[in-house]
Amino acid sequence: MRALLDTHAFLWFNFDDMRLSRRVRTLVSDGDNDLFVSSVSAWEIAIKYALKRLPEVTQPPESYVPLRLAYYGFLPLDIGIAHALRAGALPLLHRDPFDRLLVAQAQLEGLPILTSDPNIARYGVEVIW
Repeated sequence: MRALLDTHAFLWFNFDDMRLSRRVRTLVSDGDNDLFVSSVSAWEIAIKYALKRLPEVTQPPESYVPLRLAYYGFLPLDIGIAHALRAGALPLLHRDPFDRLLVAQAQLEGLPILTSDPNIARYGVEVIW
């Protein structure tokens, strides 16, 4: 299976947070799945870290994110022009620009999103939680 991790799913898996659903924990733990982490998640983590909203992240995102991706074998998903344009064209069902870009990537790359956010499904992308 191929899937895109929402930022909170990536973080919750790393922190062994109980808010992560059992289904997602099982999918992420299965080494046979290709799981993507978007550049937008790295950006969101960097911003929240700078604002001191991620006390669990004890090292700078510049080292934390690449180390976690490598450790778990997650695949990076870069932001392309097509992703940015799709995100800008989406209806304003969700105001969070990070989530809108994740939706655009999921749509264009044909990936379900592992997320607890019910608003994501309003865009017609497959949500797994």
